[in-house]
Amino acid sequence: MTRGGGALTTRYGARRGAVVWAVTAAVCALTAAAALLVPGPAGADGRRGGAHRADRAAAGPRVPEAAAKCQDPEASLRPAGGTDGPAVQRIKNRGRLIAGVDQNSFRWGYRDPANGRLSGFDIDLVRAVAKAVLGDADKVTFLAIPTNQRIPALEKGKVDIIARTMTINCDRIKQVAFSTAYFEAGQQVLAPKDSPIKAFDDTLKGKKVCTAKGSTGESELTNESHGAQVLTVPNQLDCLVRLQLGRVDAVITDNALAAGQAAQDPSLRLVGKPFTTEPYGVAMNLRDSDLVRRVNEVLEEYRRGGTASAWMRAYEKWLAHELPGITGPPVPKYKD
Repeated sequence: MTRGGGALTTRYGARRGAVVWAVTAAVCALTAAAALLVPGPAGADGRRGGAHRADRAAAGPRVPEAAAKCQDPEASLRPAGGTDGPAVQRIKNRGRLIAGVDQNSFRWGYRDPANGRLSGFDIDLVRAVAKAVLGDADKVTFLAIPTNQRIPALEKGKVDIIARTMTINCDRIKQVAFSTAYFEAGQQVLAPKDSPIKAFDDTLKGKKVCTAKGSTGESELTNESHGAQVLTVPNQLDCLVRLQLGRVDAVITDNALAAGQAAQDPSLRLVGKPFTTEPYGVAMNLRDSDLVRRVNEVLEEYRRGGTASAWMRAYEKWLAHELPGITGPPVPKYKD
């Protein structure tokens, strides 16, 4: 997304006028948190939208045994070729992959004003999955899913996959299945350049801090708020708007997302050091083990080729400017 003109008056002054585009995008996110972005044709049963509701209505989610004794949540199912399983076949019968994504995260999942298309690192990965499963990278129906609705969207069968800077952790693998990690980030503090806040520490005491509901940031602040007043919102970009309007003093989020926001708004900066490790994975329903294996197969190919790999090309295109120095993707871990 590009920066718009005009002035935005806040208690930090008019220096934030360059980020009107972000305010506009987030206002839309606040009022239309789960909008359908790219409509596709109806599925094989003639219905639109729902990925696989009927075959899941009867039973609740199954908790894998590994989740009960979680030591290595990043370990996923090994890629396996051969006959398509029921989840992959369902997508083929429908003729489209239904993917939950973000439309407001610069560099990760956002609508490019130059062509109106969804763009970003996560979007490229979704298109790679569609290409592998359906033979066409454009056979995707994208749904904008708020942070706090990512897991419900999978559990209710609204989407086949979620590719939305979603951290793999022990709590989440009880509810959804993940691919191997495709990126590694960390929680960090985003604050105005003239702020007295220095890090995720006691300089937050008495300050208003925003984070997305259902995010790792919310979990960290629940465990240790450092005396901050915590505000949670549906989408992470909603926090950026509140920071720009002076309604909060800082934002806790993944540094991968925050770096893009700081690049858009020169009055903001990341402070302190990352205080968590955040491996991002593609999330799927617990029952869709064959789809997990297929996505991991895609990721194996995506990583292959060293500096010439599709992963490195996507990194150089979308992330290298704000997150320099990364030499390759995380090494995949498998549990079988």
